[in-house]
Amino acid sequence: MSGRAEGGVLAILVSLAVLLLLASAPALAASQAKVERQFAAWIESDVWPAAQSNGVSRKSFERAFAGVKINWKLPDLTPPGEKPKKKKKQSQAEFSSPGPYFAEKRLANLAAAGRSHAASHARLLTQIEKKYGVPGAIVLAIWGRETGYGRAKITASEMDVLATMAFMGDRKDLFMKELVAALLMVEQGIDPARMKGSWAGAMGQPQFMPSSYLKYAVDFDGDGVKDIWNSEADALASIANYLVQKGWQRGRGWGFEVTIPAAVSCAQEGPDLARPISHWASLGITRISGKAFPKAELKAAGMMLVPAGRHGPEFVVTPNFYVLKEYNNSDLYALFIGNLADRIAYGSGAFDGRWGKVGHMYRSDVEKMQKSLARMGHDVGKIDGLPGFKTRRSIGRWQEKNGMKPTCYPEEEMLGRL
Repeated sequence: MSGRAEGGVLAILVSLAVLLLLASAPALAASQAKVERQFAAWIESDVWPAAQSNGVSRKSFERAFAGVKINWKLPDLTPPGEKPKKKKKQSQAEFSSPGPYFAEKRLANLAAAGRSHAASHARLLTQIEKKYGVPGAIVLAIWGRETGYGRAKITASEMDVLATMAFMGDRKDLFMKELVAALLMVEQGIDPARMKGSWAGAMGQPQFMPSSYLKYAVDFDGDGVKDIWNSEADALASIANYLVQKGWQRGRGWGFEVTIPAAVSCAQEGPDLARPISHWASLGITRISGKAFPKAELKAAGMMLVPAGRHGPEFVVTPNFYVLKEYNNSDLYALFIGNLADRIAYGSGAFDGRWGKVGHMYRSDVEKMQKSLARMGHDVGKIDGLPGFKTRRSIGRWQEKNGMKPTCYPEEEMLGRL
């Protein structure tokens, strides 16, 4: 085919595509207009009664919903009357190695910025620690992880996001509760125009959901407003208040990277298997830094943590580690915060342990392992193809019982035997 002929065919195909797009545009606009009318009706029929029953005045309600519209850019939206789109089966995907989560360049940059903020906010952080008992480095680490120390652009209208997700998201009940909480914020005097958040509904520099704002936000600068968007004092103190309300123990850190001797079973991890740190030390578990465990910590509770089994860094953590997980329910998140805080406070670096051969198996295979272990009577936690601590220790116990070297992590050689 000549170049001219090819060009002619291409032009025809492009023209057809444009015509199809133009033809579908009016239908799409009409469809969206219909949904938006249903959205407006739903606000009156469903949201107003829920708001009123929770103490929201009509004046605040109308103020909050002035100009609110559907955010069509949000994921997983299902308009009324339509069937939800089928999601890709995550169980077939490989879960990722934890290594990239702890990208050194990112952590080093956050730590450098964190140390600068520690110096410029020294007085404020001292006041916060004095009142709440949460170290300034921990507060800074969360601030840095969540919004880059307030530099992240948070521009989505909270009311648009919450109303859209409550109307046609995949977790309507959750977002309806958060929408009512946002309306209560307006009832308390918060300007809805100020309420900027992420596509997931988390707001301000601490990334609080509205329900968390109502429970944990504080006015630390004394201006009469709990401003987690523009007041660094309010934002940082609110993070500390959140942690202490969740159980942060004053005077304790988050944990220690350790070396666990080969003779010590890795199947002893988990918050429900807490022991005095002196117990772990008596087993030969030592800090990887070579320093002794602080004397003040020896009688206090600690827990073994092996997030990659024997294939990665090993830890003895304090109950404060699990308080960090209240902020984001992930072992890796809490370790990220702990490591970043240590870098800010002590100038330390990456964990010494390296993430080995983990995250390479299919979730469907790990899910089969979980089901088999559960049938044997093991408590593996949630059967989802991801190895949480209950799955890890169940694997370790099964490996020990069946004459295998316990690694406390899914191994391919286990597939046939399980």
